Amino acid sequence: MNDVALTIIGLLAQDPPRQTGPDFGKASPFGLLVIVLLLVGTFGLVWSMNRHLRKLPKSFDEPGEQPDEQSGDDESKREPG
Repeated sequence: MNDVALTIIGLLAQDPPRQTGPDFGKASPFGLLVIVLLLVGTFGLVWSMNRHLRKLPKSFDEPGEQPDEQSGDDESKREPG
Protein backbone atom coordinates (compact mmCIF):
# COMPACT_ATOMS: atom_id res chain seq x y z
CA MET A 1 0.00 0.00 0.00
CA ASN A 2 2.84 2.40 0.82
CA ASP A 3 4.56 1.70 -2.50
CA VAL A 4 1.42 2.61 -4.42
CA ALA A 5 0.98 5.82 -2.42
CA LEU A 6 4.62 6.81 -2.93
CA THR A 7 4.34 6.14 -6.68
CA ILE A 8 1.22 8.31 -6.97
CA ILE A 9 2.78 11.11 -4.92
CA GLY A 10 5.92 10.93 -7.08
CA LEU A 11 3.89 11.20 -10.29
CA LEU A 12 1.85 14.13 -8.98
CA ALA A 13 4.97 15.94 -7.78
CA GLN A 14 6.52 15.81 -11.26
CA ASP A 15 3.70 17.76 -12.92
CA PRO A 16 4.47 21.50 -13.12
CA PRO A 17 1.69 23.98 -12.36
CA ARG A 18 -0.54 24.43 -15.39
CA GLN A 19 -1.66 28.05 -14.87
CA THR A 20 1.38 30.19 -14.29
CA GLY A 21 0.28 33.39 -16.05
CA PRO A 22 0.81 36.87 -14.62
CA ASP A 23 -2.56 36.80 -12.75
CA PHE A 24 -2.11 33.35 -11.22
CA GLY A 25 -2.47 33.43 -7.43
CA LYS A 26 -3.83 36.97 -7.17
CA ALA A 27 -7.13 37.55 -5.44
CA SER A 28 -9.78 39.51 -7.26
CA PRO A 29 -11.92 42.31 -5.80
CA PHE A 30 -14.86 39.92 -6.12
CA GLY A 31 -13.25 37.65 -3.51
CA LEU A 32 -12.93 40.59 -1.13
CA LEU A 33 -16.60 41.43 -1.70
CA VAL A 34 -17.62 37.84 -0.87
CA ILE A 35 -15.58 37.88 2.36
CA VAL A 36 -17.02 41.25 3.42
CA LEU A 37 -20.58 40.06 2.72
CA LEU A 38 -19.99 36.90 4.77
CA LEU A 39 -18.65 38.96 7.67
CA VAL A 40 -21.62 41.34 7.52
CA GLY A 41 -24.04 38.40 7.44
CA THR A 42 -22.30 36.73 10.41
CA PHE A 43 -22.39 39.98 12.39
CA GLY A 44 -26.11 40.37 11.63
CA LEU A 45 -26.91 36.82 12.72
CA VAL A 46 -24.98 37.16 16.00
CA TRP A 47 -26.64 40.53 16.72
CA SER A 48 -30.10 39.08 16.06
CA MET A 49 -29.40 36.01 18.20
CA ASN A 50 -28.29 38.20 21.11
CA ARG A 51 -31.50 40.26 20.86
CA HIS A 52 -33.62 37.10 21.01
CA LEU A 53 -31.61 35.62 23.90
CA ARG A 54 -32.12 38.78 25.96
CA LYS A 55 -35.89 38.26 25.70
CA LEU A 56 -35.70 34.82 27.32
CA PRO A 57 -36.37 34.50 31.04
CA LYS A 58 -33.48 33.73 33.39
CA SER A 59 -35.09 30.41 34.31
CA PHE A 60 -37.92 28.36 32.84
CA ASP A 61 -38.94 26.97 36.24
CA GLU A 62 -42.25 28.01 37.76
CA PRO A 63 -41.84 30.68 40.49
CA GLY A 64 -43.23 28.46 43.29
CA GLU A 65 -41.60 25.24 42.13
CA GLN A 66 -38.78 23.82 44.26
CA PRO A 67 -36.13 21.48 42.84
CA ASP A 68 -36.35 17.86 43.96
CA GLU A 69 -34.14 16.99 46.92
CA GLN A 70 -34.04 13.27 46.08
CA SER A 71 -30.94 11.53 44.90
CA GLY A 72 -32.63 10.54 41.64
CA ASP A 73 -31.86 6.85 42.12
CA ASP A 74 -34.95 5.03 40.88
CA GLU A 75 -33.43 1.61 41.51
CA SER A 76 -34.07 1.87 45.28
CA LYS A 77 -37.81 2.55 44.70
CA ARG A 78 -38.43 -0.59 42.65
CA GLU A 79 -39.86 -3.68 44.16
CA PRO A 80 -37.51 -6.66 44.21
CA GLY A 81 -38.36 -9.40 41.79
